[in-house]
Amino acid sequence: MFGSAACNNNQAPAASDQNQPAQSDQSQDPAAAANLVPASAPAADASNQPEPSDSDNDSDADAQDASYGQPQMQASDPPPELPEYSQPDCPGDGYLWTPGYWSYAAQGYYWVPGAWARPPQVGYLWTPGYWGFVGGRYHYHYGFWGKHIGYYGGVNYGFGYVGVGYQGGYWNGDRFDYNRSVNNVNITNVQVYNRTITNTVVINNTTVNITNNRYSYNGPGGVTRQPLPTEIAATREQRIPPMTTQLQARQEASQNRQQFASVNKGRPAVLVAAKPIPEGKPIAPIVPARPPARPAAPRPAPNAPPNRSQPAPARTAAPEPARPAPPAARTNPAPAPSERRSQSQPSEPAARPQPARPAPPRPVPNKPAPRPEARPAPPPPAAKPEQYPAPAAKPRTPPPPAKKEPPKEKEKPE
Repeated sequence: MFGSAACNNNQAPAASDQNQPAQSDQSQDPAAAANLVPASAPAADASNQPEPSDSDNDSDADAQDASYGQPQMQASDPPPELPEYSQPDCPGDGYLWTPGYWSYAAQGYYWVPGAWARPPQVGYLWTPGYWGFVGGRYHYHYGFWGKHIGYYGGVNYGFGYVGVGYQGGYWNGDRFDYNRSVNNVNITNVQVYNRTITNTVVINNTTVNITNNRYSYNGPGGVTRQPLPTEIAATREQRIPPMTTQLQARQEASQNRQQFASVNKGRPAVLVAAKPIPEGKPIAPIVPARPPARPAAPRPAPNAPPNRSQPAPARTAAPEPARPAPPAARTNPAPAPSERRSQSQPSEPAARPQPARPAPPRPVPNKPAPRPEARPAPPPPAAKPEQYPAPAAKPRTPPPPAKKEPPKEKEKPE
């Protein structure tokens, strides 16, 4: 048996949303806070509004690891409008509504029924997935479990998911309080309250105008509202990917031919699951919380250019002194006097070039100086061969004494 909560409560942001300052601050009322990050947390990003560009919708979604390791779903055509349906009875305390959505396969779009599900941890909420237009195609971004509601394309899934935040209830300690104006709660063992959703929602002192439509995607011809700083802040908190059982429900829907839009003409055979989704495990590791990176990034950015300009002149100045540096080898004249002494020493005994040769290896750096002096040294050994022919003249002396013997005959007449 279906409850009284129907799609006439579906209210989505208009294509041209207007953000105006509000007089009342509802951050103290958990029923009115829409489960968004408090204003104090994203204050640093308040001035960092995304630009109104279709492709910007994916900038923060990609930072979420929107696919969580699953094959990316994309299509060339937008998904059909959201069908109207009623919500089944809440099965018990602690169950949260996960709205139905259009998924995609090779045969086209098919409807995944909405279902009740238990969060993986107490205090966690479900941010639905959404289709966003970027780069000429439509990409699907998976939903996630977190302490606050993030950005889901501004799509109005109904039952408290009006396109921004979640107004279907809130955690009150370890118990969940249900808003009966948008949830079908007929049991008595749960905490409930009644709060009507109006056409304006105040989010951190910012009023977002709501209109009723059935757009199922963000992009041209659909919802065009850009993410708010508070929605971006939710993606920086710890996030738990979808449960394995949630993907199993999608797999079952893909096996039912009557769920495809090409067959049902936008009226799926099964709009909601008769039973809640069983508990499961995350399809990917938990994404840890991370600090806001945007305010820190602009600070180093201005410092980068001056740092680059400083080394630039240093490089030009460095080569100039580097070139005169080699002539600075004149500092070696200190050993030069020793060279002069060495030069004076070999100059005196010019005929002793051979003992002088061991001396030059000592002033190795000043080899050019001794080399020119060593070249004149070789001519003195050339003088030595002149001494060798001198002893060859000795054989000339013996012939003259042989000629002196005849005069001895003159002594006989005496």
